[in-house]
Amino acid sequence: MPNPPLDWLLAGEPFVAYRARVDLLGLSEDEPQVRAARDAMVGSAPVQALLTELADWPGVVVASHKSAGQPFHRLTFLADLGLRATEPGVAPIVAQVLARPSAEGPFELPMNIGKAYGGSGEETWAWALCDAPLIVYALAAFGLAAEPPVQAAVAHLAGLVRDNGWPCAVSPKLGGWRGPGRKDDPCPFANLAMLKALSLFPAWRDSAASRTGVETLLTLWERSWELHPYIFYMGTDFRKLKAPFIWYDLLHVLDVLSRFPWARDDPRFGDMLGVLRGKMDGEGRFTPESVWQAWQGWEFAQKRAPSRWLTLLAWRIMRRAGVNKA
Repeated sequence: MPNPPLDWLLAGEPFVAYRARVDLLGLSEDEPQVRAARDAMVGSAPVQALLTELADWPGVVVASHKSAGQPFHRLTFLADLGLRATEPGVAPIVAQVLARPSAEGPFELPMNIGKAYGGSGEETWAWALCDAPLIVYALAAFGLAAEPPVQAAVAHLAGLVRDNGWPCAVSPKLGGWRGPGRKDDPCPFANLAMLKALSLFPAWRDSAASRTGVETLLTLWERSWELHPYIFYMGTDFRKLKAPFIWYDLLHVLDVLSRFPWARDDPRFGDMLGVLRGKMDGEGRFTPESVWQAWQGWEFAQKRAPSRWLTLLAWRIMRRAGVNKA
């Protein structure tokens, strides 16, 4: 099996080179070359453009959570890159996020659920399990996991788990609205988003709630040809590689599951990982098979050539799983 193409990754854009040094080479943030790579990433034009765009938080009203251009997805991407709450450009955004806690704890966004879908058709500040956990994840990744408002938000969200994982749950302000599925079913994306958030909180990472969520995702994979709760499929489109992490797809699910050590030993995880490994070329690189149009201009938003960012994400998952450990 090929080794990760480290020289190729390090020659890439600053955000790729920085994460490669930290995630694949295992270098400390204190290393001069890591600090230099990080500074280059933070100061790069694409990252600065995202910060400028998010300065108007929360931006557009949420209609479709799957829309890849939603501000909360862009916020999560910045968190995935490793930005911090104390940095210029990030701090004002974080302040605006923290300024909108709900009475229950999760942070709110302006939403407009049409009457045809069971909503009021009017703009409402609220939260749902397809956005609130990702905002909590971003805040925790920015370095705010210990802050009381963030702790309150994650505790409330974690408490919504059921025996079969997290359902489609929303703010009381949205009334009885929920997605297109049976109310007793788990929502695949809600489980993915919740596990992503809980992975950053030591008190929750090994909790019963996390274990339930992991089992839910693994069961959905195991029975992917028969279980499609809330119209989430794990078929051909699910298996297509794409970046960044936005919705419910193979790479995103693998990345989240690989954060939990006990999940990596499960044969169902191994089966899923085998699908990913089968997409690698002879030089250890991965090429996007689908793209998010809202991210045009980024090196991963094309299907013509291997993507350094996609390749880094794939190798980070494999390294966590013990494949070609350095």
